[in-house]
Amino acid sequence: MVYLSRFTFPDHDREFDFFLAQKRTCYDSFYPFQVLSRHGFAEADFAPVTILYGGNGSGKTTALNIIAEKVAAARDSAFNKSNFFPDYLALCTAEMMEPPAGGCRIITSDDVFDYMLNLRCLNEGIDQRRDELFEEYLSTKYSKFRLESIADYEKLRRNNNAKRLTQSKFVRAELMDNPREYSNGESAFRYFTEKIGEDGLYLLDEPENSLSPARQAELVQFIEDSARFFGCQFIIATHSPFVLSFKGAKIYDLDEDPVDVKRWTELPNVRAYYDFFKAHEREFER
Repeated sequence: MVYLSRFTFPDHDREFDFFLAQKRTCYDSFYPFQVLSRHGFAEADFAPVTILYGGNGSGKTTALNIIAEKVAAARDSAFNKSNFFPDYLALCTAEMMEPPAGGCRIITSDDVFDYMLNLRCLNEGIDQRRDELFEEYLSTKYSKFRLESIADYEKLRRNNNAKRLTQSKFVRAELMDNPREYSNGESAFRYFTEKIGEDGLYLLDEPENSLSPARQAELVQFIEDSARFFGCQFIIATHSPFVLSFKGAKIYDLDEDPVDVKRWTELPNVRAYYDFFKAHEREFER
């Protein structure tokens, strides 16, 4: 499914015209100006799955954030915009075939890391409360307590539970269960599957972070199924060969000057992996 069909960024000439009209001279940076125009990335036509490839500093994350802001994509983590971000957005255009019923969302590495940290903090808080309940059980079970007013009812209930239940059952009755412990990779993959629904436009910034190669392959399969069967469109910024190998994806090479569409096997990052494993091919045959 294609919701966002085309996006245009200001080229070098439009940026130059903008600067000529400015009276603001006290800024050290005009970001995001002069990032994408540097390699002539002025427009992109999108497929059901489109990939923005490039190394650090290529502008792929910048492009993704610009698109996300222009289409008003939901995001979980705060995004710090520069002073010139609104001016830059005003020079961009987004052509939508139709609005996605499932909405638009951008998922960044910060979102995934925050999710993993929140799970960890929640479990640590529950573990600390569990230790407190163990101590409470022992002090309550052998205490002499009398109900003197309705305000003491909750204390009476807990006192009776302590006398009636074993220590482990008392703690389970008074405490919520820990969220299941997942590895970082499992938690990261779980975040994607929870946030990606049907009929939506999703922008993913380096989704390979925190994912093992096996999990990356699993995520690619999940994205393929979401695009093929559940009416989703994806725009992905990545340099992972596992994500780049997505069948049918349209790949923009932001390291190329000017930016051009490439096959994944033509990309330098992928070729580096190929050459490395080719050089060690015999070691795999032992």
